[in-house]
Amino acid sequence: MAAPLMLMRRSCRQVTLLAAAARYRSSIPVAPPSLQSRLLLFLSQRFHDIETILSWSSWFKNRGIRQKNFFYGYTQQNYGDNIAAAYYILSLKGGFRFAGQSEWFRSDRRGKFNWDFMNHRDTSIEEVDVSNTLINYTGLENLVKQRGLRTLSVSGCAEVDDWFLSRLHIFQDTLEELDISNCPRISVGGLAALQKLRGLRRLDVSSLPRLQNPGLIAILLEEMLPHCHVTAVGNTLSLSLPWLGSCTQDSLRPQYVTTSSSC
Repeated sequence: MAAPLMLMRRSCRQVTLLAAAARYRSSIPVAPPSLQSRLLLFLSQRFHDIETILSWSSWFKNRGIRQKNFFYGYTQQNYGDNIAAAYYILSLKGGFRFAGQSEWFRSDRRGKFNWDFMNHRDTSIEEVDVSNTLINYTGLENLVKQRGLRTLSVSGCAEVDDWFLSRLHIFQDTLEELDISNCPRISVGGLAALQKLRGLRRLDVSSLPRLQNPGLIAILLEEMLPHCHVTAVGNTLSLSLPWLGSCTQDSLRPQYVTTSSSC
């Protein structure tokens, strides 16, 4: 980070000096400066420190994440836990299904959704899909009252981390399916917290970049959760596992690994 910033500052100074030299030392008409040169000159005249721009960018990004995961206490107090949870999911551009209903409520690309979910104030949410959204540990507070939750998908969520997984124990009595694939911030430490989810039947840990040995992790997860089917798609496994007994190593070597508890 420091090297690019120093290079940008140096470029800004050079552009300023070149502009001054062209102005006072030469009377010969020259071609207008390039867009990059004009941009660097603009920045050098108005910003003493380029780090300020980067810090502002980071601040706005974090502010957007905080706003997306705001706790809807007012909605919860006036409309109930189920409506507050439903509104939070839809505000993330996610989807859900109420218990006993076949219809899913989802937001479209512009964040628009059907307000008919307001008619299910006394019905709990059974399935939630917030894949590729900004849900994080803080926003999970909006769902803690959904004690009938059976399915949760957070695939591709950049803000889902180990702290998020550690809080899923509140659904340990009901959660049966969990998809945490393609979440870049999940590590082995967060997966260890899933041992409390004894009712889990399906778990997808595909394409987690922070796992060094994903195939081995999938096997260990099934040891930890003996009734759960663990999927690790796209991860190759070429390990020597003599302690597996009757399970042959050849059965664990396909290019796309989907382990099962048959061992």
